[in-house]
Amino acid sequence: MRKLPAVMPIILALLLLSLAPCLAANQNAPAHPGRSRPEKSGLEELIREALGNNPGLKAAEERLDAYSQIPSQAESWDNPRLGVGLLNLPDNSFSFEQEPMTQKQVTVAQEIPFPGKLPLKGQIAGKDVDIAAEAVAEKKNGLIMQVKTVYWDLLLVEKTIAVTRENRDLLRDFVKTAESRYAVGKGIQQDVLKAQVELSKMIDMLIRQQQRKQDLTARLNTLLYRPIDTKVTEIEGQDLDRLPLPTFAFGAGELEKMAAENRPVLAGARRRIEKYRLAVRLAKKDYYPDFDVAVSYGQREGRPDFVSGSVMVAIPLWHKTKEDRKVAQERANVIMAREQYDSLENDIFFSLQDAVLEMREYADQIDLFKTGLLPQARAALQSAIAGYGVNKVDFVTLIDNQLTLYDYEIKYYGLLTDYENTMARIEAAVGKRLF
Repeated sequence: MRKLPAVMPIILALLLLSLAPCLAANQNAPAHPGRSRPEKSGLEELIREALGNNPGLKAAEERLDAYSQIPSQAESWDNPRLGVGLLNLPDNSFSFEQEPMTQKQVTVAQEIPFPGKLPLKGQIAGKDVDIAAEAVAEKKNGLIMQVKTVYWDLLLVEKTIAVTRENRDLLRDFVKTAESRYAVGKGIQQDVLKAQVELSKMIDMLIRQQQRKQDLTARLNTLLYRPIDTKVTEIEGQDLDRLPLPTFAFGAGELEKMAAENRPVLAGARRRIEKYRLAVRLAKKDYYPDFDVAVSYGQREGRPDFVSGSVMVAIPLWHKTKEDRKVAQERANVIMAREQYDSLENDIFFSLQDAVLEMREYADQIDLFKTGLLPQARAALQSAIAGYGVNKVDFVTLIDNQLTLYDYEIKYYGLLTDYENTMARIEAAVGKRLF
């Protein structure tokens, strides 16, 4: 039997020791998504902070407050008008006593809308308030989805950095091993160069992931209205390995029903249809005149005073080009709003069906990686290490097996993140939290 070089036991021990953290991390990989998930206080804290501080959401809330001031204005009469004047003052003397019709006059006028117009205006303004309220709710749902997406992406980056560091350290050991074998004449320079190239790639991956972490941190701080470089402590202690996924047991039809009942943007579109229907009724009221009522009091010097009154109405003489066109305009708005609602609903339902297919695909892939690809890749790497120790496996095969395991690890954690991000997208689409 061939006697192993004296350096080989040290090399094998070094390889196994270096692989221990990497392989152990995969032993902790979560099983197929379970039926429940513990509350993630870090994520919930971030969501609460975003809902309390985000400037975009606050702007939408202030817009709602502004709209809520309109209905009472729309239902109120216009302010009365007060006028003062001089009548029949002779220009040759400017005397108030020369002519009997000379008088000082005070007039009070008030426009009185035709009955039913002001209540309709108030109801239309009320629909604008409802639409603004639904816009605030939609903004909240979108903000929650954005926070969740950045949160999960940050966890993925943290995990990717940790796994990459482990593999970087392992590759450094491989470089030392290749150099040691080459030094004693048991290896080739090509092995050393390949290990160095793969090590450089791993270092480059770390640099890019660190940059992505900074970008995501800045994005999250922007959503939370924090200083851009604030450290996100809420993700500390969170690990994708220890956060079991919920079972996604919803069908597309069930989600579509939820969206129809709960999605704020759909509710807002329905309110817009109702608003334009009210506008049609108001446009028909324009055929009926408003009343302009005025009362005047004229004071004369040394003679009886005068009291005058008048009522004026608008005659819809040009109704074919004005009032008729206004009614037609509002009816067209009703049709437009209905079509917009149908288009919006169709887009939401399509996105939900697509997301359901994605969730099922992610669940199957997660199960495949967890029960098949990752265990197989670990076994292949362990076999390559053992074979390399007895010169039955070359160095290139050893490196390839290690990189394959690394690639599967990154893809696996990416699938976990995609699963959660798609879940967040579905919750935003249906307008409610599902878990």
